[in-house]
Amino acid sequence: MAASALVTYSRMIKLSHSIFALPFALAAGVLAARGVPVPWWKWVLVVLCMVTARSSAMGFNRIVDRSVDAENPRTRGRELPTGQISVGAAWAFTVGSAALFVLFAGLLGRTVLFLSPVALIVVWGYSLTKRFTALCHLFLGLALALAPTAVWIAFTGTWGWVPALMSLAVGTWVAGFDVIYSLQDVDFDQGHGVHSIPAVLGVRGALVVSGLLHVGTLAALAGLPAVIHLGPAYWVGLVVIAAVLAYEHAIVKPSDLSRIDKAFFDLNGYVSLAFLAFVWLG
Repeated sequence: MAASALVTYSRMIKLSHSIFALPFALAAGVLAARGVPVPWWKWVLVVLCMVTARSSAMGFNRIVDRSVDAENPRTRGRELPTGQISVGAAWAFTVGSAALFVLFAGLLGRTVLFLSPVALIVVWGYSLTKRFTALCHLFLGLALALAPTAVWIAFTGTWGWVPALMSLAVGTWVAGFDVIYSLQDVDFDQGHGVHSIPAVLGVRGALVVSGLLHVGTLAALAGLPAVIHLGPAYWVGLVVIAAVLAYEHAIVKPSDLSRIDKAFFDLNGYVSLAFLAFVWLG
């Protein structure tokens, strides 16, 4: 029974999608730890903060979107519209995850504790943006872009160009692939007043915007060695990431959107894992 409930809640928050931001957060920790010894328990707390903050954000997203999800053929089978999880239980999960996040953040230090409510406001706030702006994809990018900066602050107590460039890379990367993901709902969004870049610009225009955002991602990653030393392996990784992003855009075409799932999850999972691996090697 407990295992079944765990699977249901994990499915509600798409726990597997943690693969997107978590490797970038850990990569920020790897770079920060070069100058400051970091005990093992801080690494554990970083992972716990990431998981609980994201769980809270996804729970809130499912709650506020439940009526829209119930109308959309693609999402009407989700846990809240089908009653697999009640609204009250979803709220308990969301608030409980937020409380755990604040607790874990507090264990990382006073500065992180004071900033934790700001992080929650941003990650919860994204869920409301699609109701009034097509730039909602950028807000999602901002929410995940907090991860590298948060880890850097937690480990060093400072901020600078390294976390700034990493956050810029994450923000543009996430916004770019979220635009691709939202192509699945372009007709629904246009017919129901849901704001998105595809709903405003159409499929072709949205793909152009997504491509430009990913050019920004590569530019930010290319600028990282200018502010912190990284060896040749990092440049190899950057070429690999560029190739994966290029392939992602090659398989999603205005005339063929059948491979969106592969482009969204598989390929972007490879991007995040490759970044962590090559930062560590570099």
